[in-house]
Amino acid sequence: MITHDKIVKAILEINSDAKFVVRGEVVEWLEGTTPISKADIEAKMVEVQAEYDANQYQRDRATAYPPIGDQLDMLWHTIDKDILLQKRYFDFYQTIKKVKVKYPKT
Repeated sequence: MITHDKIVKAILEINSDAKFVVRGEVVEWLEGTTPISKADIEAKMVEVQAEYDANQYQRDRATAYPPIGDQLDMLWHTIDKDILLQKRYFDFYQTIKKVKVKYPKT
């Protein structure tokens, strides 16, 4: 099923200045906007979805990382303590690295 939002996003990816209304799967072009073919819209929808799918790791990482305040606190305490203590030095690194390994960039 084709959703309204996917059609709108695809059209705007093709022509960010397009003026239109979408009713169901029918597009009404407004204010002299040059119509975009249904085939071109559908092809762009596939492209946009593929890009969204390819970036799943970004959405996974964003929710898996500790809050930025906690990250900065870890970094501060790492810098503030004796930097030669390897375990403390790598707390920040290990926390972030664990998320990056769990959700690799593909």
